Amino acid sequence: RLADIAAEFVRLKVDVIVTNGNVAIAAAKRATSQIPIVFAGAGDPVGGGLVASLARPGGNVTGMSLQEIDTAGKRLEMLREVIPNLRRLAIVANSSNSSSALELREVQKAADTFGLEAISLDVQRAEEITPALAGLKGRADALYVCGDPLMRDRRVEISTFAANAKLPTMFNQRSNVEAGGLMSYGPSFSDLYRRAAEIVDKILRGAKPADIPVEQPTKFELVVNLTTARALGLIVPQTLLATADEVIE
Repeated sequence: RLADIAAEFVRLKVDVIVTNGNVAIAAAKRATSQIPIVFAGAGDPVGGGLVASLARPGGNVTGMSLQEIDTAGKRLEMLREVIPNLRRLAIVANSSNSSSALELREVQKAADTFGLEAISLDVQRAEEITPALAGLKGRADALYVCGDPLMRDRRVEISTFAANAKLPTMFNQRSNVEAGGLMSYGPSFSDLYRRAAEIVDKILRGAKPADIPVEQPTKFELVVNLTTARALGLIVPQTLLATADEVIE
């Protein structure tokens, strides 16, 4: 429905469109080249074709970057701290989302660097999730879920499967850990949205999106679910817990 929603905003002649995620941003961009678009989070805005450059976006789009390239390797490092014998890593991504596809490539690179066997699953529709995950049983030591609206919407389904399959999980948002996932690490989305509001304020005061640099996240969150860790028989190192922004017990 993204194209229809974006078209409706254009018909309403809104002053600014605020959105999040590469798929939604691209839909808004296709709908208008005139109305300013501010995104609260985008993976690789330049590589995804959303802006010309971070310093000078050009056009009518600007906002906040997610820095998925920089965080993918760090998430794997954290997984290895909790699972020292990690050998086989399953990665679920939505290739139709440019941000998710980018993160998948970065995770695969990191897995290769750490000497891990990577099993990649491409899931683009809700009905594909269950059969894709079912094929993992006995084939992986952990599950890495790339950031994507579909994965976030189905977080309970994914976390339930992982719990039943005794698979530790890594996500990019705290909501997934609240739903039963093991860990998440990534930019604070509440902070990104607040900063996106500041960009909206600049635009309403007369600034042009083309001249407002895309900003980088400055606040990152590590969330650990100790209840899930205990159910999986895992011991989370105190050194990792000490750096966590939130521990769910």
